[in-house]
Amino acid sequence: MKKKVLAALMAMTMLALTACGSAAAPAAPAAGGSDAGAAAATSAGGKKVAVAMPTQSSERWMHDGANMKAQLEELGYTVDLQYAEDDVQAQVSQIENMIAAGANCLVIAAIDSDALVNVEQQAKDAGIPVIAYDRLLMNTDAVSYYATFDNKGVGTKIGEYIVKNCGATKDDPKTIELFMGSPDDNNAHMLYAGLMEQIQPLLDEGALICKSGQLAFEDNNTLRWDQQTAMKRCEDLLTRYYADEDLDICACAYDGLSYGCMSALEGAGYTEANWPMITGQDAELMATKHIISGKQTMSIYKDTRLLASKCVTMVQAVLEGSEPEINDTEQYNNGKIVVPSYLCEPVPVDKNNYKEVIIGGGYYTEEQLAE
Repeated sequence: MKKKVLAALMAMTMLALTACGSAAAPAAPAAGGSDAGAAAATSAGGKKVAVAMPTQSSERWMHDGANMKAQLEELGYTVDLQYAEDDVQAQVSQIENMIAAGANCLVIAAIDSDALVNVEQQAKDAGIPVIAYDRLLMNTDAVSYYATFDNKGVGTKIGEYIVKNCGATKDDPKTIELFMGSPDDNNAHMLYAGLMEQIQPLLDEGALICKSGQLAFEDNNTLRWDQQTAMKRCEDLLTRYYADEDLDICACAYDGLSYGCMSALEGAGYTEANWPMITGQDAELMATKHIISGKQTMSIYKDTRLLASKCVTMVQAVLEGSEPEINDTEQYNNGKIVVPSYLCEPVPVDKNNYKEVIIGGGYYTEEQLAE
């Protein structure tokens, strides 16, 4: 009898241990989830990533912010995404509040990086890693990494396109005016350098002529990459230098600047018969529609999904104490340090390849471009 009772007690004990073991085991991933996703969410540990973006007035920054937020949240991070609408002091205040709110990592796409030096030092003093997103943070050693496109390469590709397609020769010269980016954005300087390397030989031999003489960056930059500023400057150039001769090329560093030039050209009476070559950057939805219609000649396609993804891997690496993927340790000297960077490749698009690159890549649909 005692043996039977003992056996029963042992069986009950084994059942209890089995039940406890089952309760302590990790739950299976939810339907549609993945083991990798569950592990990533666990490693995120409720950490907060603060993302400071410059403005929602540009389509590309809206895509950047949305892509990054979605990818970080998928990994289990809490995301504080804020836009400063190109207000420098607003961005400073936003970042100060992000630090005070206990951000574990800061991702910053600066409006004016020089204005952020003090607040970046506050982040460093608080032990918060800082990642520069598509705009290099200048004059600080608080920045850990930089995720961007090859900015000099953007200018190089715009310049190569102009040289190859404008048809300029010494016997048949073409006129050109430059509409470059914001002087407080290091990217604008690098783009300008890449562009000038390509077009300078044609300028030197007289195949390209800039009638205004405004070839120096100091003379052709556009503060905050502002469309209205570009429009007003283009109007002035057309009035002063092109009353009796057509402008053949608007070398614009960004799609928004191209829109400003288009408005000025239309106001000056330009038509399809004398419409100039117009370049751009970002391949915005409107710009791509303009490429299809012939109003804009080309743009530089920058897949912000890829850039956001590379930045997210940087965030994950610094928060987990590992090393992110880097492919440039030389180009990006910010005045204090050379910032380890990952450079995504820009792709020129025009009427000949937009279907393959943009629609084929799933960036826009044919329906979006037809609206």
